[in-house]
Amino acid sequence: METIKIIECPRDAWQGLQDIIPAEYKAEYLKELVLAGLKHIDAVSFVSPKHVKQMEDSEEVMMKFNASLPQGTEPPEIIGIVVNEKGLERALATPGVTTIGYPYSISAYFRRANANMTRGESRALVETLNRETKAADRGLVIYISMAFGNPYDEPWGPELVEETVEWLKDIRVRTVSLADTAGNATPEVVGEVFKRANEHVAGIELGLHLHSRPEDAEAKILAAYQAGCRRFDGALTGLGGCPFAGDELIGNIRTEDILLSVKKAGGDPGLDESRLVKVLAMTNDIRMKYAHAPIAS
Repeated sequence: METIKIIECPRDAWQGLQDIIPAEYKAEYLKELVLAGLKHIDAVSFVSPKHVKQMEDSEEVMMKFNASLPQGTEPPEIIGIVVNEKGLERALATPGVTTIGYPYSISAYFRRANANMTRGESRALVETLNRETKAADRGLVIYISMAFGNPYDEPWGPELVEETVEWLKDIRVRTVSLADTAGNATPEVVGEVFKRANEHVAGIELGLHLHSRPEDAEAKILAAYQAGCRRFDGALTGLGGCPFAGDELIGNIRTEDILLSVKKAGGDPGLDESRLVKVLAMTNDIRMKYAHAPIAS
């Protein structure tokens, strides 16, 4: 039975919410994720509060989270998302952030909307991030946004993903996650794109960050697993998604669906779902208080 790496993504779940979750509650939530056995957490971002106000308190959240962990608890991998060098400086200066994440878009339209960069500027930033994180002994994960399709009438195909993965391999980025940012991929496309990209990346840990309607989630997860994916991003109850992608009905893949699907396929997610009861209750509390969304079943 192969071990599956689960990356829990509360940052992605929270970033689009209009009502601000208090820093104390965010820190408590992150602590409960760790106590439930989650070892890899996409927890914070270091971006302009003008664009993502929910995440302007990332330094405070991390300070409170670090202080809240019971003595003897093994600290998790904490991913902090950045979109420019200023964000990188903040992330590297924040204790507890062990890995830097950057969304590299193969869509020119989305790249302008999300980061206001040209392709060359974005690639130059990736090289800076790679250099600076290695110097600071931090990890780096590059997300390839729009990896499974393009809703903006721009050219797209698996070869664009393969070319990007080849470039990342050449500059020695070690962790890459393919992102279905708009949630418009079919299971067949997920399987094909992941398989083709995976064939190009010996030495790279290749993962998957899916957004999906709930009814399509299991088929996409199984397609990716069968194509060789062993690293999955998810969010409990499927809360959240990209605030720049434009479809509020398409949220993150539910972590619960990942756990059930990979077990069904014969994988070991390394996590007992019964330990998630408290943090699932907190997630539904956030839905009610800050997302005004129905409680997830």
